[in-house]
Amino acid sequence: MATTLPAAVTAAQTGPMRAEVLDQVARLVDLEESTVEQMRAEALGAPTRGVVAYGEYQSGGWWTTSLLNHSGDPHDVVIGDGRPRPTSLLEAMPATARFLDSLGLDFMYVRLARLEPHSYLWEHRDYAELRDTGRHRLHIPLVTNPSAVLVTAGARVHMAAGSLWRLTPSQAHGVCNTTGPDRLHLIADVYADDAYHALATRQHLRDGDTADLPEMTEADRAGLLAQAGQLAELGFTGAAEQTLLRAFYTYALPEGGAYDLIAELHAGRRADADVSRWRAAKAHLLARP
Repeated sequence: MATTLPAAVTAAQTGPMRAEVLDQVARLVDLEESTVEQMRAEALGAPTRGVVAYGEYQSGGWWTTSLLNHSGDPHDVVIGDGRPRPTSLLEAMPATARFLDSLGLDFMYVRLARLEPHSYLWEHRDYAELRDTGRHRLHIPLVTNPSAVLVTAGARVHMAAGSLWRLTPSQAHGVCNTTGPDRLHLIADVYADDAYHALATRQHLRDGDTADLPEMTEADRAGLLAQAGQLAELGFTGAAEQTLLRAFYTYALPEGGAYDLIAELHAGRRADADVSRWRAAKAHLLARP
């Protein structure tokens, strides 16, 4: 595993906003190209596409399968605390197993996650249901494209292949893959220990990794609400809601701003049950650990 870090951007170089992004997502180290290629080949050749879980968090199109979990069944994908064991899928992926062993980390769960084109993971936080202990989420992009981005702290971040990335999923974030092809990541949830801290000694971003989203103007807001209102009047309520949910990936909204837009849409329609439903969804999806 190589640790060459060209064109690194540190928090001191970026100012308050970039420091906030760096706190939420960062490259840790570069990976040897041959290792990534071997893991990519194994992942693409996996005999299962995975299962759909966490349906309330997504538009559809997000599939996961487990490599390390508590049951050994690769279709058991709802993460939880404990000491995992290899699934039957990992046993058929020797290069990936060797790589995971080489990290020397204290794993909680390891999954393959596939996000199809035109798919979204809505703004949310993770780990709220888990016990309070130090943990981190690592991403290894195996297949990606420029339209597959993480959105957090008012910025779009493309997690490029070839690096091991760290995400702080207890902070609000969302993911989209707007044009495709599929985005395929190996995702490892690990407990904080000396091995992790040694791996994360130089967290960084590079020029081009991030792009700030524009602020939403009053005209933008009015236009989106009008568009969503027209869809709702025609009976396409789900499409209206998704129009507003996707604003999170286009504009630098305050936390939960897309959910507030949907509540405002339904308040204007006097659909009180829908207002309550989306206020509850906001509280659930953005619950803090």
